[in-house]
Amino acid sequence: MLAKKRIFALVCAVLFLFVSCTKNGKKTDSLSIAIFVPGVVAGNAVYEMFVSGSEKAIESYKTKESAKSLKYQVIEAGTNQSEWPAKLTALCASEQWDLIFSSNPALPDILEPILKDFPNQKCIILDSYKTGIAGMQTVLYNQRQQAYLAGYAAAMVTTAKDLPYANSAKKIALIAAQEYPAMNDIMYPGFIEGARAYDPEIEVLFRIVGNWFDASKGYEIASSLYDLGVDVILPIAGGASQGVISCAKDKGFYISWFDNEGYEKAPGYVISSAMMMQEKMAEQVLGNYLDGRAEFGTANIYGMEDGFIDFVLHEPTSDNPERVQKIAEVYDAIKTKRLVLEPSL
Repeated sequence: MLAKKRIFALVCAVLFLFVSCTKNGKKTDSLSIAIFVPGVVAGNAVYEMFVSGSEKAIESYKTKESAKSLKYQVIEAGTNQSEWPAKLTALCASEQWDLIFSSNPALPDILEPILKDFPNQKCIILDSYKTGIAGMQTVLYNQRQQAYLAGYAAAMVTTAKDLPYANSAKKIALIAAQEYPAMNDIMYPGFIEGARAYDPEIEVLFRIVGNWFDASKGYEIASSLYDLGVDVILPIAGGASQGVISCAKDKGFYISWFDNEGYEKAPGYVISSAMMMQEKMAEQVLGNYLDGRAEFGTANIYGMEDGFIDFVLHEPTSDNPERVQKIAEVYDAIKTKRLVLEPSL
């Protein structure tokens, strides 16, 4: 009887050791990453950069001698935002993924109640900010800097006397996909702030598409703004921004672009590009996680001084040395922190 008890105890010890060396059925010498895209990748610059940077980090990690076995999957959640909570819940409940890696300002609030049911799930969300969640790391770009420069450039163009599509009205506009804290509290106010730093009389209009994909609605809104005298529009609307581009070409107005370099999208109409370096950030943050240096429970903000916000002034304003010099002075003041623009959170 004593021998049987010893055998049973030995079996239990072996089973405990096996379970301790596994996680959710996976050996601890392996990693699994769900690259969750809350939308579709094709045609969305933010998600194209996000996936590209993620895959660069993964390929770099695989070359290291200390690398564990790694699997990953790019999961497109589609443009219906009401479906994202169920899809994220399913990912967590599957217990297949060591990390859910994503990018969208709406996701921390969606994930917070889900993670209460799945406290072992780890998540890193770019382009977002939320503190106090142990299993989540968020990373926000300083989009006040980004929007300020976009607004400053738009103001220079709407007041210009030498540009064919600039009219006499001092009117610019921002078309957003949706209202959300970063848009309402950082980007839209930053756009106004930058425009009025150049000319206090600039009028800034604001319109909402209602989703991130409706190019027809984007076109319709841009057309109505053009009819009101707007001659520069900043679209932050995902796929709906394509409608704004089409309208600019048809009607004749300028675009202040956001997120990446956008001149090739409409040569002669895109007058500036205020960029967040999403590919670089995805590669760096995911690389830190793969190297065991993730900072869960933290929320950080990175800006121009860190190399994660940039700005390029291009056609047609590059033909005017005075405008180029003015925007260069503002750019340098922000980068060197002589002009401090912290986001309101």
